[in-house]
Amino acid sequence: MRFSVIVPVYNRPEEIGDLLESLCRQTYTDFEVIIVEDGSSRTCEAVVRDYSEKLDLRYHYQANAGQGFARNKGMELAGGEYFVFFDSDCILPPEYLDELLQAIQARGLQAHGGPDDADDTFSAWQKAMNFSMTSLLTTGGIRGKMKNPAKYQARGYNMGFSRQIYECLGGFVHPNMAEDIEISLRIKKAGFRLELVENARVYHRRKSTLRSFLRQSYQFGRNRVFIRRFHPEAVKAVHLLPVFFLLGILSLPLFALFLPALALLMGLGFLVWTLLVFVFAFENFRVASFAVVTSYGQLMGYGLGILREFLFPKKEHRAVF
Repeated sequence: MRFSVIVPVYNRPEEIGDLLESLCRQTYTDFEVIIVEDGSSRTCEAVVRDYSEKLDLRYHYQANAGQGFARNKGMELAGGEYFVFFDSDCILPPEYLDELLQAIQARGLQAHGGPDDADDTFSAWQKAMNFSMTSLLTTGGIRGKMKNPAKYQARGYNMGFSRQIYECLGGFVHPNMAEDIEISLRIKKAGFRLELVENARVYHRRKSTLRSFLRQSYQFGRNRVFIRRFHPEAVKAVHLLPVFFLLGILSLPLFALFLPALALLMGLGFLVWTLLVFVFAFENFRVASFAVVTSYGQLMGYGLGILREFLFPKKEHRAVF
């Protein structure tokens, strides 16, 4: 099977080299790489050129259209039987494509999603962000820690599907709002087999500051509500838990004034949760401490995004299929 690895890039030339280097080390070698530069003012063309002799590599520059539509352009240019998508800040273990191929063949998969993780070399802040995005205490394990792999909704930083699916269903329908979740749901509704491949993991080298991390969490919350425009059933009760978390934090001072017993009980609950985050994230004191900050930020940002999109929904969306 020939893979087409498709990577949208926007103003991140400093990241793409690590991803390309990890692709050079793949134990399975029947693949091409397509880099779609999505209207960047700081392009990665020079970095890509350095790898042109090491990889079957194609570089395409286009006007800015958004990551979803950049992936669509990559599929238009691709020649492989199976498309694999990564974000530019991902690094692959050498056995990634081998593990993926084995899962596709053994389980009859036509689409997949994989988890993200933090490499040992990552900073304490990067490890803390990874914890808050993947822990059962924060996201409930929806990003790769699930008992039933068939329930997984693939994410654009690490996912893929066959050319057959692309030719049958088309590509991503929105440039940058929940387009990965939307196509995951569309694939399953069409009867194709999409599952989590736990061994197909990537190391996600997020470069976020606290501010950008909070903004990203907020956007993820908005995305979850926005996806109802395509799939009304996509928002479930579990997705609203961050809203209650946020409202609980904000209401503590009020309850302390008028319902002190309830405020004490809620405060104890938050304290226990905080201690659990610290313990489960503990690699060293810095990682655990940062994880408390990012976990609170992740849940509160996500909850605020959900409220924002419910109360003031985005007025337009762009669909191409």
